[in-house]
Amino acid sequence: MNRDLDAMSRRELLRRGGRAATAAGAAAALFSAGVPLGARAQENAAPADLPAATIPESLKGSGEVRVCSWGGAFQAAQREAYFKPFQELSGIEVIEAEGPDVARVKAMVDTGNVEWDVAEMISPDVLNLADEGDYWEPLDYGLFDTANIPEQHRGELYVDMLPYGQVLAYRTDAFPEAPRGWVDFWDTERFPGARTMIGGTGGVSPFLEAALIADGVARDEVYPIDIDRAFASLTRIRDDVVEFWEAGAQPAQMLTDNEAVLAVAWNGRIAAIQDEGVPAEVQWNEGMLDTDVWAIPKGADNAENAQKFAAFITLPASQARLSMLIPYGYVNSRATELIPAERLAILPTAPEILAQMFVRDPLWWVENVEAVNERWNEWVLE
Repeated sequence: MNRDLDAMSRRELLRRGGRAATAAGAAAALFSAGVPLGARAQENAAPADLPAATIPESLKGSGEVRVCSWGGAFQAAQREAYFKPFQELSGIEVIEAEGPDVARVKAMVDTGNVEWDVAEMISPDVLNLADEGDYWEPLDYGLFDTANIPEQHRGELYVDMLPYGQVLAYRTDAFPEAPRGWVDFWDTERFPGARTMIGGTGGVSPFLEAALIADGVARDEVYPIDIDRAFASLTRIRDDVVEFWEAGAQPAQMLTDNEAVLAVAWNGRIAAIQDEGVPAEVQWNEGMLDTDVWAIPKGADNAENAQKFAAFITLPASQARLSMLIPYGYVNSRATELIPAERLAILPTAPEILAQMFVRDPLWWVENVEAVNERWNEWVLE
């Protein structure tokens, strides 16, 4: 266990931050992070068209910060909402990388060659690696807008930063009626065609929850996951899955290229291709709400700048800017004030959407991810 945190169990670490939840009301005055989004932002204008923002002196500096995210349309939105404003306002250069992977973080720290200063991860991966040793820097919440970031979003070793929906997406020109959930995704007679699903490598985990729902389990009863039953369900659909993806851009591209007509995807990726005219739609019913986190590998060369970066992107204006560019949710409750009602209504944290979904249980994944990974590695070779 991390020697600085050896008194805490993983369960306690998780209790202190990381359960996906809607950003809910906090109270104090707006942190001096920036200005409200202007009228053009309410029409999804680029952040460059917004009035100039300001940041506290504590987040300014020099040098660089190496940020690893997931690429594609999502990272393009982060570039406009986070990377460019932070670089311009803080004086710290942002150097981008793609493809965060907890195994790579372990190798980097073990060899003393840490290539990333901050990486977008999932909380179970962070906590499981922390269980093996001293692999992460604790977050310095003295730099953060903690008055408006609920405690459940603040972990000792990571900070939540992106509530999103892992959903069923489909081409609207492929079927006379829309698939309504995972039973339909598994129904290859009524909904024929190639599928693509999230896999179990490259820092992502197979969607066992969807496999159980497709097998008749109610969405509010998927935990604890019956791993054997879930993989048996995956076996039934396997021949129709043309690719098990490990990068979020892949299912969106496959729908665009008509290489797949049904996909497990992250909702913001589908919004991006819809804007490009691709006949694609999201089915929110039985989708899963999850959240990514920022974490800082131990021994990062620019750890201080990484702390400042993480604090900046969780400020209200930063979070709102991303939600205006790509329809993911936010963890800073004051972002609500900066986003117009029509935009709020299509975010995964909107009440009417959230009511159709279930929330991923990161505690179950913390305790079972190794068993799932072992089973996945066996299953793909069967």
